[in-house]
Amino acid sequence: MKILILGAGGTGGYFGGRLHQAGADVTFLVREKRALQIATQGLIIESTKDKVTLPVRTVQAGDVKPEYDVVILSCKAYDLDSSMEAITPAMAPHTCVVPLLNGISHLDALDARFGRARVMGGTCQIAATLTKDGVVKSMIDAHGITWGAREPSQQAIAVQLGEAFAKSVVDWKVSDNVMLDMWEKVAFLSTLAGMTCLMRGSVGDILATPDGRNLIQRHLDSCVAIATREGYAPRAPVIERYQKVIQSTGSPLTASMMRDLESGGPIEADHIVGYMLGKAREHGIDDAMLTVAYAHLKTYEVRRARGGLPGAK
Repeated sequence: MKILILGAGGTGGYFGGRLHQAGADVTFLVREKRALQIATQGLIIESTKDKVTLPVRTVQAGDVKPEYDVVILSCKAYDLDSSMEAITPAMAPHTCVVPLLNGISHLDALDARFGRARVMGGTCQIAATLTKDGVVKSMIDAHGITWGAREPSQQAIAVQLGEAFAKSVVDWKVSDNVMLDMWEKVAFLSTLAGMTCLMRGSVGDILATPDGRNLIQRHLDSCVAIATREGYAPRAPVIERYQKVIQSTGSPLTASMMRDLESGGPIEADHIVGYMLGKAREHGIDDAMLTVAYAHLKTYEVRRARGGLPGAK
């Protein structure tokens, strides 16, 4: 199986690097600067348990050929259009895309571009970043990836990808209901991102306020109700796990969107919180928390666009 990874940053670099380490045939589609960096020092992964340097293969736009069985798409939602352009030359008639983006709405765009039969579902759990020195740094001991067929014709390739991951250190799963996995994640992520960005604090900070516990619970309740109305009611053990996370006194947990916001970077406001707000209104579900959180995020985007953030030029 030939696998193409779009990018070699925190997500793509980690999962692709671990696949390479396990003996899989992996190529990274990267920009010129990152290609030179990897050619000079290798792909460096640093986790809580190890640090490895891997001599991986890279390719740049313009040199990509339609010779891959799977393309793993690990971009941010706001880079989806350019990412689809970048991987289009890699798409042979049998090639399947495994998108690891947050949310749900990217599936419509990918289906429109490549056809539903070539787009699987996928999700991941990882907290990793690319340092200024070009190191893929995993910050917690949790590296999970889940994917699954959305059409019967994709099942064989989904299983083959599992065989590639089987020798790796990654926690992986070929799901028999990947859309449920994706809806469960977006219900929680919309809550975590919406609330930590809105309140500019961790879960523990929010819970330490007079109304924080009720507000974060109300947000999660709305998101779970949305997933349920969409036909993907989150499973009881998953809800129980999310309840523990959002009610964990003193927790330092924040969403990556909050870190992006506080650093003055682009954010996935529309793809995560805005999408769920639209679904809440479509189904007549309590949208109060989603409305306020989305307005807050869009206000940030307006300020950023006009250069009105602190330190902006």
